[in-house]
Amino acid sequence: MLGVVLSRVKLLVLPGLLAACATQPLQYREVVPPQAVYAAPIQSDQPVVALALGSGGDRGFAHIGVIKALEANHIKVDMVLGTSAGSVVGALYAGGYDGDALEKLALEMDRGKLKDYAFSRRGYVRGEQLQDFVNRALKNRSIEQLDKPFVAVATQLGSGRRVAFNRGNTGMAVRASSSIPGVFYPVLISGEEYVDGDLKEPVPVTLAREMGADFIIAVDISQQPKDHPELGDIIDILKQSLRIMRQSILSQDLKSAQVVIRPEIGVTPEIDAASKLRLIKIGEDATTAAMPMIREWLQKIATEKSLERAAPQ
Repeated sequence: MLGVVLSRVKLLVLPGLLAACATQPLQYREVVPPQAVYAAPIQSDQPVVALALGSGGDRGFAHIGVIKALEANHIKVDMVLGTSAGSVVGALYAGGYDGDALEKLALEMDRGKLKDYAFSRRGYVRGEQLQDFVNRALKNRSIEQLDKPFVAVATQLGSGRRVAFNRGNTGMAVRASSSIPGVFYPVLISGEEYVDGDLKEPVPVTLAREMGADFIIAVDISQQPKDHPELGDIIDILKQSLRIMRQSILSQDLKSAQVVIRPEIGVTPEIDAASKLRLIKIGEDATTAAMPMIREWLQKIATEKSLERAAPQ
């Protein structure tokens, strides 16, 4: 997600144009702030399946394809965890949107209306429109009222610690998880400021394990470091540096996932209806290719649990 910052730096030279962008009135202004509260790990005789959706900005449309493929193959997901772009898709999925409904919503969504520009020393996108978009789509249901257990990962700006929002307003939790430093305003929640969860856990695999998942499907949509980059200027150098830094974090976190899906996206495209559909298809294809491994792991874990139940106490 942090790589998106540099690709959007050029927007800073267009304050007059951005300030002129109209935004729609907020439907849900007063909301219950999200919280991170302890929840006992899920216990089940069947494999507990977690879907961990990673950050990646506009590349997040690929997450929809992942969900479509899982549903097409009747893979039941018991909990959903998301960081940044993954939190947006994850919240809607946990709230009852299936793959087809997510695709329809994505095609109808006007991304320009989600960017409430307001230049200050704190950032230049407030993020309230993104928060309200999620709340509208979910009829303002709180996280604990969603159809599946859901967690949005954010970073507490003051302490630098990872925060897993699992109670309270869903839209505000997603907004905090998606608030790219230097672009979005930090989100003030109960006296503390929060920014993009990508800083601490780009793909929330470790958190899924803590929540009791037996089987974790991790989706990494990040743009990988280039092997032989042409580093022409400081922007190229910073982009490559951020990719390297991010991969250092991911290389450790992803070890806990049984299956890691990496859609072959390449360079992030300019987003229009055609590219949204292409990203969705790329996510779908990558998940379909991983399906034999997913089934193998599910069978293995189910067998292990069955043997544990049958063992004398």
